[in-house]
Amino acid sequence: MEEVSDDAYMKAVEKFKDPDWREIFINMSTIRKRAWIQSNQMDDSSSSSADSDFNDFSDFLMLNFLSDYNEKFIEKIPQRTSSLCGEDFEYIKDTREIKVEEAVAIFLIIVGQNVGMRLIADRFQHSLETIDRHFHLTLKAICKLGQDIIRPTQSSLPSHIVNSSKYYPRVDAQIPPRENMGNCIGAIDGTHVSACVLTDKQVSYRGRKNVVTQNVLCACNFEIFFTFVSVGWEGTANDSRVFIDAITQPKYKFPLPKEGEYYVLDSGFPCTKGFLPPYRGERYHLQEYNSGRNRPRGMKELFNYRHSSLRNVIERCFGVLKARFPILKMMPPYKLSRQPLIVIACCTLHNFIHQRTQYEHMFREWEEKELEGEDNLEEANTSVSRCEVNLSDESAAAMARCRDRIAQAMWTTYNNIN
Repeated sequence: MEEVSDDAYMKAVEKFKDPDWREIFINMSTIRKRAWIQSNQMDDSSSSSADSDFNDFSDFLMLNFLSDYNEKFIEKIPQRTSSLCGEDFEYIKDTREIKVEEAVAIFLIIVGQNVGMRLIADRFQHSLETIDRHFHLTLKAICKLGQDIIRPTQSSLPSHIVNSSKYYPRVDAQIPPRENMGNCIGAIDGTHVSACVLTDKQVSYRGRKNVVTQNVLCACNFEIFFTFVSVGWEGTANDSRVFIDAITQPKYKFPLPKEGEYYVLDSGFPCTKGFLPPYRGERYHLQEYNSGRNRPRGMKELFNYRHSSLRNVIERCFGVLKARFPILKMMPPYKLSRQPLIVIACCTLHNFIHQRTQYEHMFREWEEKELEGEDNLEEANTSVSRCEVNLSDESAAAMARCRDRIAQAMWTTYNNIN
């Protein structure tokens, strides 16, 4: 604005004194404003001085447009560049002691590096009470954000599943088109996260490894996004019990599969409509098939091998999550009510980071890894629309028949190719 001459500035001030003119001009679109500047004369005089004044006034208006744009969209205060900005998505606000950016930085350092509150207080020069209070406020805000981004997406299946005859058996296998591994929408599994509880409550939180943990049930899709998270269970809770509670209790809002779709899960979960476990008593884990001599010897082993390759995505999700947030491996002595919220917040940040950095190095590093959960290994060796959950024997038998048809079609195609 400093480049505008005093004459042009005063001319603009005089022009804007007229309220009718101001209202008309402000309501014009940017294109109409520019056209008006180019087609209208400021004075009736056609002298060269009038043309010069008009050009100066035009420059003034154009600089005014640029200044308004810069103030509204580039240097806005407070700056909100996320698509979730606005009054309807105002999860956290500045306080008298700490601004939003500083509060988020404090939270990320604590969960991302597992740094103690006292070190954070010294680093940011705030009291312990201020750090703890803003950590809790940020924790609740991120959990609230999780209600929007931890949910099923409408994205299509990855090409390596859709274009593979492993998961889409050929037509000559005589399998109904909606009964194949391509109708799998994700994987479900449980994992153990570190917990810190009082001594008199540790018995129910100690698993077979004598470690105090909490049991977390998660579902994910094949793009390594969490679509469901259930927290708050003791480490001794059985995965099947946590799973049944999650899909039958409406308060959890579990994203049940549509007709013909299903999740893959391990043999520790029940076989029922929409949830497909592997065959029990057969080889299952990927490392059991890695050697060239350990090829599948029947349709059940072939099904288990391909089932395991699909379910492996949930293990990669857990691997990225725990590698990025070490607080999940060694939980500080927070209140027991706060610890499950930390797990939800970490899953929320996992999805948020993956949405905005599709090729982030940690996701690339874990993308091709073939992992198996430690909890599932022992179990196997020993052995977005809502609908009603059917856990009856008839439902289990129907899903078992569907599994047999898929396995038979896979085995037929496998033999034809080999």
